[in-house]
Amino acid sequence: METLDIIRNINRLPATQQMLIAERIIHSIRQKEQSSMEVAAEHLYADYTTDENLTAFTQLDCEDFYEAR
Repeated sequence: METLDIIRNINRLPATQQMLIAERIIHSIRQKEQSSMEVAAEHLYADYTTDENLTAFTQLDCEDFYEAR
């Protein structure tokens, strides 16, 4: 079944079923996106904790922050 066929079949359904399908698709996409972001963060964790270029500003973590006006 091609994309156009799927869309035509969905359009034949009542609006409530169309909304349910749309919600499930969006939920599925968000899960995949979240999963891929978690995997990327895990791969880069060592860099985030040991690379001096990425950790240079952690020395300022205990410093008070004053907004410049």
